[in-house]
Formats: sequence, C-alpha cells, structure tokens
Amino acid sequence: MSAASPPPLPHTADATPLSLPPRPGAPARPPVPWLASAVPVVGALGFWALTGSVFALWFALLGPLIAVAGIADGARATRRARRSADREAAEALARVRADVDQRHDAEREALRTRHPDVAGHLARPDRIWRSGSAGEGRVVVGTGEVASATRVSASGSHPDDRRLAHAARTLSDAPVAVALAAGCVVVGPEVTARAVLRALLLQVALAQPPGDVEIAAIDPGEAAWIHALPHAARSGSRRIVWARAGMPPPDADVVVLCARPGDPLPPGRAVVITLTGPGSARVEAGADVHEVEVEALGQAQAAVIAAELTARYAAAGVAAVDEDRIVPLSALRAPEREPSRTALAVAVGVAGGAPYDVDLVRDGPHAVVVGMTGAGKSELLVTWVTALCARYRTSDVSFLLADFKGGTAFEPLAALPHVTGVITDLDTGSAGRAIDSLRAEVRHREGVLARAGERDIAGVDLPRLVVVVDEFAALRDAHPDLEPLFADLAARGRALGIHLVLGTQRAGGVIRDGLMANCALRISLRVADAYDSTAVVGTPDAAALPGDPAARGLALVRRGADTRATRVRVALCGPEDIAAAARGAGPAPRATWLPELPPRVAVDDLRTIVPGIVLGLGDQPDRQRQDPVLLPPDGRGLLVVGGPGSGKTTALHTIAAQIPARVWVGTDPEHAWDVLSALALEPPPPGTAVFLDDVDAVGGRLPDEYGRAAADAIERLVRDAGALGIRVFATAQRLTGIAGRIAELFPRRLVLPTPSRAEHVAAGGQAAGFAPSAPPGRGVLDGLVLQVAVAPAIAASAPVPVVPLWQPPEGVSGFVTRRGVTEPLERWERTGVRVRSVDAADDPTAAEPGGRVVLVGDPDQWMTRPRLLERMRSGSTLVVDAACGRDLRLLTGERDLPPYARPQRGRAWEFVGGRPPRRVAVTPSADT
Repeated sequence: MSAASPPPLPHTADATPLSLPPRPGAPARPPVPWLASAVPVVGALGFWALTGSVFALWFALLGPLIAVAGIADGARATRRARRSADREAAEALARVRADVDQRHDAEREALRTRHPDVAGHLARPDRIWRSGSAGEGRVVVGTGEVASATRVSASGSHPDDRRLAHAARTLSDAPVAVALAAGCVVVGPEVTARAVLRALLLQVALAQPPGDVEIAAIDPGEAAWIHALPHAARSGSRRIVWARAGMPPPDADVVVLCARPGDPLPPGRAVVITLTGPGSARVEAGADVHEVEVEALGQAQAAVIAAELTARYAAAGVAAVDEDRIVPLSALRAPEREPSRTALAVAVGVAGGAPYDVDLVRDGPHAVVVGMTGAGKSELLVTWVTALCARYRTSDVSFLLADFKGGTAFEPLAALPHVTGVITDLDTGSAGRAIDSLRAEVRHREGVLARAGERDIAGVDLPRLVVVVDEFAALRDAHPDLEPLFADLAARGRALGIHLVLGTQRAGGVIRDGLMANCALRISLRVADAYDSTAVVGTPDAAALPGDPAARGLALVRRGADTRATRVRVALCGPEDIAAAARGAGPAPRATWLPELPPRVAVDDLRTIVPGIVLGLGDQPDRQRQDPVLLPPDGRGLLVVGGPGSGKTTALHTIAAQIPARVWVGTDPEHAWDVLSALALEPPPPGTAVFLDDVDAVGGRLPDEYGRAAADAIERLVRDAGALGIRVFATAQRLTGIAGRIAELFPRRLVLPTPSRAEHVAAGGQAAGFAPSAPPGRGVLDGLVLQVAVAPAIAASAPVPVVPLWQPPEGVSGFVTRRGVTEPLERWERTGVRVRSVDAADDPTAAEPGGRVVLVGDPDQWMTRPRLLERMRSGSTLVVDAACGRDLRLLTGERDLPPYARPQRGRAWEFVGGRPPRRVAVTPSADT
C-alpha cells in the first residue's frame, strides 16, 4: 500500500514544519566525593598525633561513610532529573501531537471540500455543478491514507519522536482522488461493483453541469437512471459511457464498466478498483496503489438523485438560454433570499447551458477581474453586485463601491440599500476618506470578534463587506498609500468578513504578487496580452476571445478549487433587476463609509446632541463618526485663519451667540481703538469672551503710532487672558503683523480655506490637507476636519460708535484745520456763529455778550500765535481737525494718544480745559 500524492491543497493548509524540542541527554553520573571523604581521615590522624589517643582514630571511619552517602545522594538526584526530563519531553510530544491532529483535521476538511464524494455534494447542495474533483478529471474512489503536508522536525532519535514524525506525513481517512481520463473498471461481485460505479458516475454528474459532460449507458441494467440525468440530454466537452464487459468499446472519451474477478481487463491505463471486502477495495492507478473504503449507491438512490438533478436543471430556467447570445440576469432565476454566514454564492452567467455560480467566500475570499476596454468588465461587476443584493439581505452583505474610470459605472447601484457608499475619481477627497473608513472598519470588526471570543465572522452578527473597485490601477496611482491597506485586507479579510473584488484592464504590474496570491477567484474577459490571461486564469485563451460586440461579456473564470478555467457568458443586468434587488432587502446596514460633511450645519441642531459651546461638526472617518466639536469652557481662546469668504466671521458669530458675556472688537478702526483702550484701562470680568475680527488688518487701518499701540494692547490681552480668566477669539487672513506676533499665544488654531496651498501651509495647515474646493466654514482644528456651524442672527456685534457733532459753545473757541476747509465754517455762520481767522488784526477773542466766536486757522497760523493757542488750550475750547493729526502734539502738548479719529470722515478732537480729549465730528455724517 502506498500513500497517494495529494493534489495541491487550498491555501488554508499550513506547511510550516512543527519542531520537537531536543530531548535532554542522560544525566551525568555524579563523581565520588574523594576530597570530602579524605578530610575526616586526615583530621583523625592529626588528632591522634597531637593527643596520642587511639580513640581519635575512630573519626577516620567518617570518610568512607561520607563517600557512600555522597554516591547514594547523587544517584537519587540523577533519577529525579531523568524523571523531570522525561515528563517535559512527554508534554512537548503531546503538544506537537495535538498540533499534528489539528492540522490533519484542517487538511482532511480541505480535501473533502475540494474533492467531495456523493455524500459531500448532497450535504452541501450549493456545491452541486461547481467543478471540483470531477471538473479536474478526478473522482473520489474512497477514503484512505494520503500524503500530508504536515511535517514534524525531530532533532533526536527517540522512537516516540520518530513515530510521530512518520505519522505526521500520512493523512488517514482522507478522500483518495484519482484521474478518470483513461477510464475505470470495478472488479468484484456484480451487485457491489455496480453500486460502487454508480457512486463514481454520480460524482461526475453532481460536480459538472450539463453541457460540460455527457453521460450515457450501453449497459441496459443502468440505462434507466442514467437516461434520467440532465447530462444525458445534452452533449458536452467530454462523453462518459457505462459499457459492458466483453462488448466492443463505445465512442466515448471515458469508458467505465464492471467486471467479475478473473475476467480479462480492457487494455490501457484505466483505474482498476478491486473490491476486497464489504466496503473496502484496492485501487490501482498507474504506479499508485491504495487501500480505501468505498462509497456505494443502490439503483433506487441513484434514480432519486438523477430526478433531483433534472428538477434542479429545469428550475434553473436556462433551457431556452443560448449562451452565444446576451443572457439577461432575470433568466437565471435567483433563489429566494436566505440568511447565510458562510457563503456569498450567486449565478453570474451561464456555462454549458447551466447557471454558473461563484461563491466569493468559498472560491475567494477575494477576486480579480481583468478585461480590456469594451470587454464588459463594468457590466460584470454590476451584474455580480446586483445578483448578490438580490439573494442576500442587508444583514448578510454590504458594499463599498469605487469607480475610477469616469464615475458612472456604479451610479445605478447607489440606490441599493446594501451599498454604503460610492467613491469616484471625480471627488479627490472621497478616496482618502474611504481609506480611513476601511481602516476603521477593520478595527471595528477586530473589536467585535475579540469581544465575542470568535476567530472569524461566522460566529458574530456582522454583515460581510465587499469592496468593489472598477479600475484598480487608476485608484492605486492616485492613492499610493492605499496599496498596503489592500494587501492587509487581502491577508486578513477572510476572518474579518471583508472581501475585495478588483477590476483592472491588465494584471501585470498593477496587482502585486502578495495581493494576487490571496485572490483565488479570478475572471478574465478579453485581454490584449496572452501573458495577462495566463497570469490570471492559467491559460492564454482570454487573449483569443472574440472582440466583436456580440462577444461582449464572454469570460474565462477560474475558481479557488479549479485547476482549469471555464468559459462563461456573463449575464447582463438591467434597471428592472436592480429595482427587484432593492425590494425586501432589509434596512440599510451600518455605514462603513460616511459621506463628507454637509456644507451647512445649524448650531442649534448640534446643541441638541451635546451641551456646551459648539464650534461645528467634526469629521472622523478613521472612527466612522461625525460628532459635534466643543470648545473647552476653561480654554483661553481660539485663532481662526482663512482667506476672504472662508467663514472666519461666521465662526466668531457662532461662538459669540453662545456666550452672553462678550466684547466685540470690530473692523471699524475708531470702535476698535475705543474697545482696546477700554480693555487696557480696565480688564473685563472673568468669564468674558473678547472677539477680534481680522486682527491682522488692525495695523493697516490705523496710522503707524496707533497701529503699534493697538498691537501692543492686543498682545497683552491675549497673553494675560488666562490670568484674567477671559477668552480671546480672533480671526486673520494671514499670519502677518500683529497676527504673526500673537499666533503662538493661542492654544488652538482653526485653519479655514485659503486662496493657495502656500498660504494654507503658512497658516499652519498641512500641505496634503489643502482643499481648494472646500466650502466656507470647512477647516482643520488640531488635525480634525470640521464644518463650522451657523448660529441664528444675533444683535450687532460691533456697532459703529455714535460720534457727537460739535457745535461751538458760548464764547470763543479755537478750530485748527487745513487751509481751504469751508463746509463746517459756513454751517456755523448760518447758525449765528462768528467765524474769524486767527490772523485777524483786531482782537480775535473779542465777542459780543452771549455770542459765539470760532477762531479758525491752520497749524502754522496757530503756531505763530502761541499766547492765543495757550489761552484756547487752558481756558477755552480747542478743536483740532483729525486731518492735522501730525501737528497735534505741538498744538496741544499732549503726550498720550487721543482717541483715534478718522480724518476722511470729518472727525476732530475737542480739548476743553484739562479734561482728556474726546472725538467729535465737525461735519455731519451717518454716524453722528
């Protein structure tokens, strides 16, 4: 008897050698304690020499006693060490034996899946007509011993180790599959031999659909049930005939027959099965000889199975389907929806006149689809997704679709409830979000499995996720960081329930070997290069598929257990198929990919979710969440940087609407100066929020001296905010001027859209995060993308200050202005005011009782009348036009800056006695 050489095992077989630890050698015999034995003898002789007492010599007897005791103790320790070593070796041997048994169980199950017998097919009806052993020209002749891929490395020569290493190489009770191409003869008692041969033929009928193989019978004793098979009514690529011994050989590719012991056997290299007892046989297949337990079926059982296959073929509804023409998906008659944790099997087309099923779980777990432009690759992907949605509910499977060949291929599928998202190359940001979302989905599924204590998805309530990519090469080129993620998904996807379906025009140079190795399900439509066809499906035939429109949708399919590709006509999906797949599918599954943030979010909607000061809605695709972003109540503030129209002021309004105690420093320079001056003199109470809009433009709106003073005031305010218990919120277009000085003083910075990538980086953003098409309010805070919320309208945050219109008082007043100014003078004269030049020959200060006089002159004229100027400053009223601000200190002697006054709006400063100056208007305007 010899162990059969097994066919290549599925990728689940573990060929890593198991190692037995070396057994420890025999413990060394302990030495005789000569020194310890000699010491008492020497001591006794010494005492005798010193004392002369013969009794001292008795101590010499201790030497031999010590020697004997030492030898006995060493032997005891040696026995203990040997027992401990033997116990450890036995435990190690038991552990390795358990690992061997576990691997043998996995190999045995893999072989039974790849080479099912009749009982195996009937136990798993979904495997019927899915070319396995019989599709490879092999049938299971029974169960016996075959060679195992398990190896045990034994470093020693211990008999137990050698026995285990030898036993590991042999797999018992495993399917023994042999090639049937040269025919088969069953030798034995007629009744038993016929039962065994029926089982072999029914294996072929269960494994291959009608059209792939034709089964006929010349032996009249078996004709009834064979003619009832659907395989008997259609011609196929192979013809198998049950012949009778002693008759001329029929016209057949494969001949099978029964013979009595002693009958002459037909010439050739046919497999000979010689029955040696009830249920046992010796199988001779070339040079290999096997002792097996055979499978046998009675005629009644065979007739029942034949009838079931005929009914199955009729129920498939393909009798009228011509696979050389377009096949509608509706013609395949998908079965009713049924829950499944272990399969994603659907018919995607027809082969040999029968529906052709692919199971992404058992045949995959991942798939590659190649095909040149116009071959029908996108149509195949749409058909496949639709067929899966039609058979399985949303609780069983969900989809994430990526279309990188124009963005329209998957558009009809977006309405299916199973589809959680559609990514296109038209949206550059969606692919990055999908990468983050997929990583988050992996972590989520790992967590679910860990909490449930399960190793794969079959034991938990999670739908399988199928990621379908149309034009993987374009996706990889646009996002190189995606390839490691897909390689990781390919390696771990089976256990996590994540499956990849990668479509591409060519596989060479696009899909790396590590990724391709995990894509056991491979489909090739027409390709331009025979190398691509061979690399994908193992044959160059896909390069020879017709290129005319009628051949669109022809494909070669090679499933995980196949050794050869099958030609399939892919079914065509229509709008009615998609609509039917959506009906009764169940509720939408948990989103594995969240859409981008909305361009507008109401702050009231977010505050119903969580209390606090809401800034906006944060996007966390790596956690598959979108949550409100809150500002900490004890924070010191926030700097918002963004270009024109980016939503900076909206951000301030949103925050201000939620803080009752607020101070607004607006863009009006006079108001800004007044507020900053007031804040410098008297800080606001704790809990107050100060808002500064366009802080970088403060210096540009004020003269140099005022600008520097305002910048100093802002810097002190921001620096001391924490000590004062206040918060400062500011906006800036660029980090220049005062904005650059205070930027690092803010604990947090929100970067909104900017006109260019360079400005985005200068504002503190990452170059990769620049989004030129981002809507207003879309920004990045501490690495988190968010959409600033919009608050309801609030009262004017920075009202334009009302400036009093100056009217000349009773008596004499001085007015310093530029030459040529006439408007205020004429208006005053119309109201009865006497306007005189400061250079008047008579006493300019003379005035009628109760009258009003205004002395007018430019700075130079006033400087020539110092006594008069001093009199106006100290005892009367002096008004200085803001247009004469450069001469203000010379005219008034004031060292401190007066309130800022805008010269272009008819502003002036009023000096009355020793009181601080105030801003007035000498020309009426909208704010007077």
